[in-house]
Amino acid sequence: MTGFTLAELIKKLQADAIEVELLGDSAYRVDSLATLQAAGPHQLSFLANTKYRRFLSVAKAGCVLLSPSEQGFFSGNRLICVNPYLAYAKASHYFSLGVTKPVSIAASATIAPCAVVAPSAAVGANVVIGDRVVIGERVVIFPNVVIGNDVSIGADTVIYPNVTLYHQVQVGCRVVIHSNTVIGADGFGFAKGAAGWVKIAQLGRVIIGDRVEIGACTTIDRGAIEDTVIEEGVIIDNQVQIAHNVRIGKHSAIAGCVGISGSTKIGEHCTVAGAAGFAGHIEIGDRVHIGMQAQVTKSIQSAGAYASGTGLMDAEEWRKMVARLRRFEQLEKRLKKLEDQASGEHG
Repeated sequence: MTGFTLAELIKKLQADAIEVELLGDSAYRVDSLATLQAAGPHQLSFLANTKYRRFLSVAKAGCVLLSPSEQGFFSGNRLICVNPYLAYAKASHYFSLGVTKPVSIAASATIAPCAVVAPSAAVGANVVIGDRVVIGERVVIFPNVVIGNDVSIGADTVIYPNVTLYHQVQVGCRVVIHSNTVIGADGFGFAKGAAGWVKIAQLGRVIIGDRVEIGACTTIDRGAIEDTVIEEGVIIDNQVQIAHNVRIGKHSAIAGCVGISGSTKIGEHCTVAGAAGFAGHIEIGDRVHIGMQAQVTKSIQSAGAYASGTGLMDAEEWRKMVARLRRFEQLEKRLKKLEDQASGEHG
């Protein structure tokens, strides 16, 4: 029989440092997760946002993860905890089937004679591992990954298919790198000469700390002279561009389609929403939160939330607003002229 009784689920959550209290039947079994709107009698759900509280009265879930302040809004089985969303995040792994991982070294893998691969590591089909590579215990490398010379990969890291790690990249422990990501390609460094662009050799590395997760199709460029550094606990979404010499501080989160120009420094515990863009050579302090599509053109030292751009509006209203903006310079000149006249009259 699949799933867990609520008693078993509580033991798992407590083992993951989530303190929960059961209001209901400890022998009741749940076999999967679902939203409040869709959950059936043998599914576990959760309430993490009060705007969905209205669904509790009609929810058919077998059990719901709730905060103490919300427990009175649902009459069925309840698991009460301080942070239901965190509990849901932990519980999601109990029900995950995951993907089939390599369990040994595939015969079609090409491994340089001087590479060191831990006995417990698994290497998928058609993987290429270069000279002097060091791969730690329990590392899992999916098919078609290419690992350049002098790369090191820490224990318990998982690298999904078609990832490319260029030479000298250092990856910490318990890192997850999703498919088609490229780490360690040359940064965009060129000098203008009389005959055209002259490429600058990119001599730095990429250093990735422990417990980092990097989404699919993301690119992280190697440093020009100093290293590009992603510190421990950072999470990076899909299709993010991180240029040479960037440093991202511990436990920061970067959402999809963000572009970070060269030599930008982002502090610890920062969040960057989707499609934001950073000019190069700026510094962002700790606990700074950047809004969606923001254009970050200067350094930010103070913690807090920052945004730029305009939100969605009616197209005709947007056209009127743009027309007004185009007249601002003209209006400013007229205002300045009036101020000068007034100043002369009272001089």
